[in-house]
Formats: sequence, C-alpha cells, structure tokens
Amino acid sequence: MGEDVQMNMQKIDLVDELMRKVIFRDDEEAFCQLFYDLFPPLCAFAHRYVEEKETCEDIVQEVFFRIWKNRRHIDIQVSARNFLITSVRNICLDSLRKKETERHWAEQQMGNESDEYVSELYTTTELENLLNEALGKLPEVVASTFRSNRFEGKTYTEIALEKQISVKTVEAYMTKALKFLRVELKDYLPMLIVFID
Repeated sequence: MGEDVQMNMQKIDLVDELMRKVIFRDDEEAFCQLFYDLFPPLCAFAHRYVEEKETCEDIVQEVFFRIWKNRRHIDIQVSARNFLITSVRNICLDSLRKKETERHWAEQQMGNESDEYVSELYTTTELENLLNEALGKLPEVVASTFRSNRFEGKTYTEIALEKQISVKTVEAYMTKALKFLRVELKDYLPMLIVFID
C-alpha cells in the first residue's frame, strides 16, 4: 500500500515538475511533454461535458495555448493536474453556455467537483502501462493480435497472413481480447476508448 501511494505521488510530482519548468524556465520541451502526456486524458475528461470529439480537442488545445501564452502570470495554488482539470472544465462550461445547454448539463453534473476526477486523470504512459499489464493476462497469441491491430494499425487480413491463421481466427482473438479488456479495465474506459471500443 505504501509503495502505491509513493508511486502515485511520483506521478503527480512529475506533472507538477513539468509545469514548474514551463512557468519558471519557459521550457518548451517540458511543455511539449506535458501536452503529449495529458492531451488524451484531458480530452476524455472534456467529453464528460461536451459530446463532440473535435470540440473536446479544441478545448484542451485552448487550455494549453493559454498556459503557454500566460505562463509567466500563472499562479497554481493546487496541484498541476487539478489546475488543468479545472481549466478544461471551465472552458467546457463556457462552451455549453454559448450553446444555451448549461442548465441541462449543470443539473446532471451538480455536485461533481474536479477533485473527484483527479485520480482518474492518467498520462498516456500510465494508460499504456495499464493496458499492457492487462494484455499480459491474456494468451500471447491473443495479446499480440490485439497489439498488431490497435497499436500498429494492421488489418485483420494482414494479421492473418502474418500469423498464418484465418481472418475468422483473428476476429475471434480480437473479440476475446476486447471482451476481457472491457471488464478488466472498466474503471478506465473513458480514457482507453480509442483502444478498446
């Protein structure tokens, strides 16, 4: 239990450290890493408020644009993750206001504060580790078929030729992998939707 807490603290510290480099050192490399690691999970978070994928991406890009533009004036009173979540949520609500649907969403989201989601915000690397850990519980031929399709972008036909099996077998392996992952990673589905939906 102690190790888990320590690992979580290290993850939080990494995001905080990157943000400090951006704010105090104008570190473009740290900014790029922050953007790369947190763009997908922040888009997933934005999707809780806004349905359109493109709008979610625009909102998260706007948050990062504002961070870089105003970096010398940012004063973070909480963790960097909390700051990012709150920033995304605020722009989402602004977007909803413009569409005059804020009341509907406010009723649904009433009582939900960003703190509730802090533990659910994972970097790309963390999500990949969770996914690979789950794949490790599957037979290797099933796991490798999934990786070839979802990570390498290979078609079922290409995988069938490569593994010298039928397309039907590839389909069966993928069905088995997806069914298992949806159960095994049910708590992370919003962020892993691109891989397991």
